[in-house]
Amino acid sequence: MPARRFDPAVCPRLVVKIGSALLVDPEGQVRRDWLAGVVADIAERQGRGQRIAVVSSGAIALGARRLGLPRGGRASLEDAQAAAATGQIALSHVWAELLGREGLTAAQMLVTLDDLEDRRRYLNASATLDRLLTLGVVPVINENDSVATAEIRFGDNDRLAARIGQAASAGGVLLLSDVDGLYTANPGRDPDAVLVPEVTRIDARILAMADGGSASGMGSGGMLSKIEAARIACSAGAHLAILSGHVDRPLTAYAASGRGTVFIAAKAAGARKAWLAGRLTARGRVHVDAGAVRALGEGRSLLPAGATAIEGRFARGDVVDIIGPDGMLVARGLAEYDAADAGRITGLRSDALAALLGYAPRAAMVHRNHLVLL
Repeated sequence: MPARRFDPAVCPRLVVKIGSALLVDPEGQVRRDWLAGVVADIAERQGRGQRIAVVSSGAIALGARRLGLPRGGRASLEDAQAAAATGQIALSHVWAELLGREGLTAAQMLVTLDDLEDRRRYLNASATLDRLLTLGVVPVINENDSVATAEIRFGDNDRLAARIGQAASAGGVLLLSDVDGLYTANPGRDPDAVLVPEVTRIDARILAMADGGSASGMGSGGMLSKIEAARIACSAGAHLAILSGHVDRPLTAYAASGRGTVFIAAKAAGARKAWLAGRLTARGRVHVDAGAVRALGEGRSLLPAGATAIEGRFARGDVVDIIGPDGMLVARGLAEYDAADAGRITGLRSDALAALLGYAPRAAMVHRNHLVLL
C-alpha cells in the first residue's frame, strides 16, 4: 500500500502540511476537536520514533476574523500582513497547548522565501530543524506573511512544506487538504473523473489534470501548487502524498485506507543540486533545442551551440532555468556567463567563442556539475 512509504518504520522524518480550510471553520475559529485528533496522530507516531514537522496554514484566516477584515484578510497585501501578524499568535498558542497535552514540545519557525532561496540562510534553517527534530520537538512552521511581499513569497504552504521537507531531510511529505488526491479531471465538474493513486513522473499529462484555485476559497493553494510541491519534494528524495483531511485522525485514517495520491520520489540528488531543484525563483531562462535536451538527459553540460534564446538579466553564478523547445522546464543550474555574453554566444560552436568574446571562454554555458534535471 502506498501509505506504507510514510510509516515510522521506513520514514524517520515526516512533514505534515495542514491547509486553512481544514484548520479554521467558516466563522474564523480553530477547529479544535479536529486539530486535537491530528495532534494525537502526531503523538502516536512520535511514540514510534518518527519525528514530525508541521507546516500550518491558518494565521491569516484567524487574524482576519479578529480584526474584522473583509475577504478573509486577503483584500489587500496590507490586510494580509496585519491579519497574519495577529493570527499567528493565536495559531501558535493553540498548537503549543494541544501538543503540550500530549506531552510534546512545540517550536515556532516563521520563514520567508528568501530564507530558503539563499543558500547560507537555507543551511541555517536546515540546522535549526535538524536540532529541533533530534530533540523530539515538533516544529510548527508557517510563511512569515507579516513581512512577505506580493513579489517575494511562497504564496502557498504546499511548496513551503516541500522545501521544509528538503531542509529537514524528511523521507515524506503529507499534504492534508480539502481534496483527497489528484484526479484525472476536476471531480466537481466531470463525473467520470477518477483518483490517480500513484504518480512516478510529473509530465505534461499530469499537469493537464490539475485545476488551479482553492476549493474552499479560504486558502491560497490549488492542485497546481501541490504538483509543484511534489516536484520539489521528489527531487530531494522525499515521497509526497495528497490526502483528505476531512476525517477525524487523518493520519491514522490514511495509514488504514491508503486513499490519496502518492508522488514517488526518484533517487535524491546531492544536497546542493536538490536545493537548486527546489528553488522557486531564477534570474533568467535559457531556451535550448531538442539536441541539447537529449545531451542534458545523458549527463552532459549545456553548451552554447544548444541554446536558442536568452531571457532575463543575470550574472555569472546566478540560477537560470533551462527550457526545452516545447516550453517545458528541463533543468536548472548556475550560469557560467552573464546574460549579455550568453546572448552573444547563443547557438555558436565552442571554437568560435574566443574570437567573439575576446577572452578564453568557458566551454559550457551551464556546467553539468552545477546543473540538475527537473
